[in-house]
Amino acid sequence: MPKSPLTKLQNIWPKIADNLIKIWIITPEEFLERDPYEVFHELKTKVDHTLCRCALASIVWAHEWKKRNLIRKESEQEFLKRYPNDKFDTARKNC
Repeated sequence: MPKSPLTKLQNIWPKIADNLIKIWIITPEEFLERDPYEVFHELKTKVDHTLCRCALASIVWAHEWKKRNLIRKESEQEFLKRYPNDKFDTARKNC
């Protein structure tokens, strides 16, 4: 299988690229036109409900290019503010 052009984006590895394609985001330009929190919410509800805070941080980081050490906590807080009924799997300690 050929490598997705989405993997050219910072921190988008093949598994995330495959999931993005499932919600009809095919190119880096299509990804960058979308709100990263909406993208993550759509992935979590339509593709993989087990996505964790690290996947959210990867998507936000690829979109906003913020410093990596700030992304996870900030993105988690922002996501829960926007989607208060959605929760992360707290059993994943290594994320």
